[in-house]
Order: sequence, then C-alpha cells, then structure tokens
Amino acid sequence: MRERRPGTKETLAGSLLLAHPAMRDPNFRHSVLLMSVHNAEEAMGVVLNRPTGKRLGEFSGDFALGPLASVPLFTGGPVRTSQLVLAAWQTRPDGFRLHFGIEPDKAVQLLNEEGTHVRAFLGYAGWSAGQLENEMKHKTWIVTDVPEDLLTHTQDETLWRTVLGREGLEWRLLADEPEHPEQN
Repeated sequence: MRERRPGTKETLAGSLLLAHPAMRDPNFRHSVLLMSVHNAEEAMGVVLNRPTGKRLGEFSGDFALGPLASVPLFTGGPVRTSQLVLAAWQTRPDGFRLHFGIEPDKAVQLLNEEGTHVRAFLGYAGWSAGQLENEMKHKTWIVTDVPEDLLTHTQDETLWRTVLGREGLEWRLLADEPEHPEQN
C-alpha cells in the first residue's frame, strides 16, 4: 500500500482509492476508484466496480454497430451522470498506462492494440480543491497501486474485497466482514 502523508504534493493520479470499510455513502460504499487527475485544483477518477450490465451499443445507437458496441458500461461516479467517459488501460512491459476521457476514434484505435482494455463510464467521481485531501486526513480512502491483474477480476463489488484484502491481514478481515454482522 502506498502511504500518502497529509501536506505532501504527491499525486494520486494513476492510483486506486479503496473506500474504507466503514464508508456508508451509497455512491462510494465498497468502491474501487481509479484516479486520473489529482492536483491542487481538482481530483477526478472513475469507479471501476459498478457495472450497469449493459454494453455501449445498448446504451447509445451511435455505437450499436461499431467496434465499440461490446465495450462494457459502468457507473463511473455521482458527478455528471449523463456524461459518457471513455477510458483505456494498457498493460505494458514498462508499466500500466491509462488513457482517460478519450474520443471514440482513439478508443477504437487502442482497442486494436494488444493488452488494452476499453471501458465506458457514465459520470465520474470528482473533488474540488482540498476536498479529497480532507477526506484523506479522515482516512476515508485507502490508497494503493494498481495491481497488474486488476482487469482479470470481476468488475463488481468483489473487486473491492479482493484488492482491499491484499493490503494485509487486518484489511482482509474487514473486507470479508458480513454486510450485517448482527445477522451472523
């Protein structure tokens, strides 16, 4: 797990934010966010584990017959939920590469490259200046690097349990805790 000390200028772009197990906000409960932007003015990312169960071709007729028709569609976050965001991940020998907010033509081009995964998101997670830093001070998020096998896992709530569980025994116990322990 990557530690981030309050007051440092380290960017979280390219990192995963895992919702703390105690988080109750329904927009982010048990979420895994991939951060694309993090600077002094703003922070932005998408929730990776909220599939809509639809493909891009089902969502918009513009994509119905094209090469992006089978791209999975996710709820990316609570900001601008009608905005479509295309993103691509490439696993490369020199590391993980993210293409965020790309145009459809670029998504098609990347889709044809080996080791590339394209996803579509409705909305995104966004923070204004200082907002995410405040949440980090309150330990709302667990910061971790993107695991190489991220996209081989089911992209639903089990992704949160899997990634959080890798952060150590204590986190594994919390990740596996039943939703309603009183009913155990």
